[in-house]
Amino acid sequence: MTARLAAIVRHPIKAVGRESLEAVALAAGRRLPADRVWAVAHAGARLAPGEWAAKMNFLRGVAAPALMAVAARLDEAAGRVTLSHPGAATITLDPDDAADAARLLAWLAPFWPDSRPAPAAVVRAGWAAFTDVPEPWVSVLGMASNRALGARLGRTLSIHRWRGNLWLEGLAPWEEFDLVGRRFRIGAALLEGRQRITRCEATAADPDSGRRDLDTLGALQSGCGHTDFGIYAEVIAGGTVRLGDPVAAEG
Repeated sequence: MTARLAAIVRHPIKAVGRESLEAVALAAGRRLPADRVWAVAHAGARLAPGEWAAKMNFLRGVAAPALMAVAARLDEAAGRVTLSHPGAATITLDPDDAADAARLLAWLAPFWPDSRPAPAAVVRAGWAAFTDVPEPWVSVLGMASNRALGARLGRTLSIHRWRGNLWLEGLAPWEEFDLVGRRFRIGAALLEGRQRITRCEATAADPDSGRRDLDTLGALQSGCGHTDFGIYAEVIAGGTVRLGDPVAAEG
């Protein structure tokens, strides 16, 4: 297998903005640093302080496609996040600050459907983060798979439809599935594939406009016989990974 790391993406606030990086330091048994540190809980959420909570407790793109068009920039030293959207003014805030959290809820309200429980609170995750699974894994995806699905749909697909972390270039379409149960290196880090990721309707929305425009799940099902895209992987040995780093499977 000859591949390289083509993109690194994190999402400081779950479902509310993505940020591309040039490098990141992975740690064994941990999520991607600063990924899904915060989430916006709705009024019907049931949460236990400091514990992982399932995605249905939070604002998500599957319920509000407009959220898919939010871009983010995190100032880690200051603990402040800047959010931008084509249909709203840019906002910079500290999600841990009560007044700023209230500003965020107000900023998000126009994107969220009235038929759903209203945005109610900004919450901070524990060590596992508010990813879609309780295990502190990272997501690994294939650029060729994204292109193959785009060709089936007759469109160039943004990688941000999938809200993934680490994107690999040089694999054949869907070859990343072969990494489940195997160890592989990305730069200085060692990872092990854990399971495939089953997708939801959020991927139907264009990340530029925030409008649903494609039947991504239908294209996956008709073309591949499933609705999986990308895999989860556990970091076995930490290390810094950078764009362009080689990717090599072990064994």
